[in-house]
Amino acid sequence: MSQVQIKAVQCLSPSGLHQMAYKEWGDPANPRVLVCVHGVTRVSDDFDRLAMTLCDEYRVVCPDVVGRGRSGRLKNPQHYQVPQYVADMVTLLARLNADTVHWVGTSMGGLIGMSLASLKDSPINRLVLNDVGPTLNPEAIARIGQYIGQDMRFASFEEGARYIREISQPFGPHDEGEWHKLAADVLRRNEDGQWVRHYDLGVAEPFKAATPESAKQGEALLWMAYDAIACPTLLLRGEQSDLVSHETALAMAARGPGAKLVELPGVGHAPTLMQEQQIRIVRDFLLG
Repeated sequence: MSQVQIKAVQCLSPSGLHQMAYKEWGDPANPRVLVCVHGVTRVSDDFDRLAMTLCDEYRVVCPDVVGRGRSGRLKNPQHYQVPQYVADMVTLLARLNADTVHWVGTSMGGLIGMSLASLKDSPINRLVLNDVGPTLNPEAIARIGQYIGQDMRFASFEEGARYIREISQPFGPHDEGEWHKLAADVLRRNEDGQWVRHYDLGVAEPFKAATPESAKQGEALLWMAYDAIACPTLLLRGEQSDLVSHETALAMAARGPGAKLVELPGVGHAPTLMQEQQIRIVRDFLLG
C-alpha cells in the first residue's frame, strides 16, 4: 500500500482561524508536488485512485476544502467562496514548502486552480481543469445549489448511498464498488445514529445570495483570470456536461492558455477520475 498520511494546516479567514485537513501520498521529501482539489460537495478521498497511480512520481496532496470532510468550518458562511479557498491553498503550499506544483481541480477545485494559476508568479506550472470553465450554465448551478443546502438525514447507510447515487448519475457509469466508495466517502454517522453528508450546510449560502448581475460579473472576472493563465492546461469535459457547454470548451481551447480539450463520452458533470482511462489521460498530460 502506498504511503498516505492525513495532516492539517491552520488557515485564516476574516472571522478567525480554521483547520484544513489534507491527505498526502508518496514521499514527503519529493520536490514534485501534485495538488488535487475536489468539487463543491465532494472530498479529498475522491482522488484516492489517481493518487495511488501517481504517488511514485509525485508527492500527491489532496485537501478537504474548508467546510468539507475532515476540515474545520467557517464561522461566517458567506466566506465559503473562491477567494477564501485560494488563500487557504496558498497557506497549504507554504506548509508543503512547494515552490511549483501541478494542479488537478474538479469543478470548484478547478475554479480555485484557475484563480491561483492566473496570478503573477503563480506556483502552478501545469493545470488540469476537470469539467469547469469561466462560463457556467445557470441551470446547472441552480441544480447543484438546490441539493447542497438540503438537510438530508438517512436512517441507514444504504438509504444514504441510494441518494448519493441518484444525485451523482451525471458522473457516468460506475461499477458497484465505485458507487459504494463515492457514497462512503461523503456520508458520516451523526450522534443520533443517522447518516448525513460530510459538509457544513452553510456552503450553500453564497449560492442563495447570488443574483443574475453578480453571476455575470463573476463570469467576466473568470474569463479575465483564464486569459491570464500561461501554463500548459488540460480541459476535461464530460460530453454530456450540463455545467460546461461544448461552445465554452471550444472557446477555452482557442484563448488564454489554449487548453488541450478532451471530451469524455457517456459522462456528464463531472468525470470522477476513478477509472483507468480517465486517469491515463491526466497522467499522460501531467508527465508529458
